[in-house]
Amino acid sequence: MTETQSPDDFRSSVDSALDEMRELFPATPLQLNDHLLARFGARIWLKREDLSPVRSYKIRGAFNFIRKALLANPQQNLFVCASAGNHAQGFAYVCRHFGRKGVVFMPVTTPQQKIDKTRIFGGEFIEIRLTGDFFDACYDAAREFAAAEGALMAPPFDHDDIIEGQASVGAEIMAQLPKDETPDLMVLPVGGGGLSAGTARYFEDRLDADRFLMVEPAGAPSLKASLEAGHRVKLSKIDNFVDGAAVAEIGARNFEILRRFRPDQVMTVPENAICLTMTRILNTEGIVLEPAGALSISALEALSVDEIRGKTVVAVVSGGNFDFERLPDVKERAMRYAGTKKYFILRLPQRPGALKDLLNLLGPEDDIARFEYLKKSARNFGSILIGIETRSPENFVQLTDAFDKAGLSYEDITDNEIIANLII
Repeated sequence: MTETQSPDDFRSSVDSALDEMRELFPATPLQLNDHLLARFGARIWLKREDLSPVRSYKIRGAFNFIRKALLANPQQNLFVCASAGNHAQGFAYVCRHFGRKGVVFMPVTTPQQKIDKTRIFGGEFIEIRLTGDFFDACYDAAREFAAAEGALMAPPFDHDDIIEGQASVGAEIMAQLPKDETPDLMVLPVGGGGLSAGTARYFEDRLDADRFLMVEPAGAPSLKASLEAGHRVKLSKIDNFVDGAAVAEIGARNFEILRRFRPDQVMTVPENAICLTMTRILNTEGIVLEPAGALSISALEALSVDEIRGKTVVAVVSGGNFDFERLPDVKERAMRYAGTKKYFILRLPQRPGALKDLLNLLGPEDDIARFEYLKKSARNFGSILIGIETRSPENFVQLTDAFDKAGLSYEDITDNEIIANLII
């Protein structure tokens, strides 16, 4: 078991895996970010896993798992996995590298872009089977296939060889940091726990445990809940928006490594805050990140400047497989979180000039992004939905003051999830 190895033995195994991995791709960059340096007054290094051949770190675990499987049994010719995302793409790339057939089970609802990318990475060595509407059905089908066909199933995170492969991120960080520089803070995104467990294990006894900060999406805090309970907890419900890190239960092996951390060392970041980070990084750096890839930078934005000023921080950027069809939704969520976009339901008099009077209440920086007549609520009044974008959140204070002075009846539904999901 990985957790029973001494730290030196574990690092030695990871280093050996990394040497073999160099046949597949070069080390991803560790970049000192000038924009974040200016913003926080800290030396912030970004480990750019979004620049791997499959634009995520998942290629590392898949490579190590299949490599070690072939060392144990060179005749193993058939592998299988269940995934609709980065694990599938890493798995496909590695199957092609080793010249072994791989079968990828994906839900029927998987976006075509992800299906196409997986097929491109695997080429003639990959077969994709679409099964079920949800991941659980897809996972069960993959397990049944493995049992029936003698295929070896590559798990996404809960396996010693996967953890060892993901730990190569930590090995590269250690080699790439300047010799006179030690991280004061290591920020690691957490989904199933392979990356965070492997990297934390690699730095064990070389970096104090207090220097780690794990980050989960607020809608899927499986590690935090497990640490608070003292044992693994399976969440009854999760928010799948951060699809690369939305996991209901942390891996068993992964939790054994991560349980030494305190619950307060796990930060949960709201999904809309992650969207704000994604848009900022895209606008200022030209870097395209997926929601899970933005987790570690979102965590930094949630810390106070005083907490990290003058420190050396390493933040792992886990992936950049972003479907641009999601960009309008990401922008919408980001503006709502930043307080620069709001939705109101207004009760408007049914008389000539009422709409003009409403428009005259808007400030010079206010822009109508949505306008919809809902229904007549009375003979003399009607309800409208109005979405407004502005440059500064303070502008909405002035706008609602204007609504009040005009005697308008209105409700801000921006943060009302039930109403917003129904009509926005």
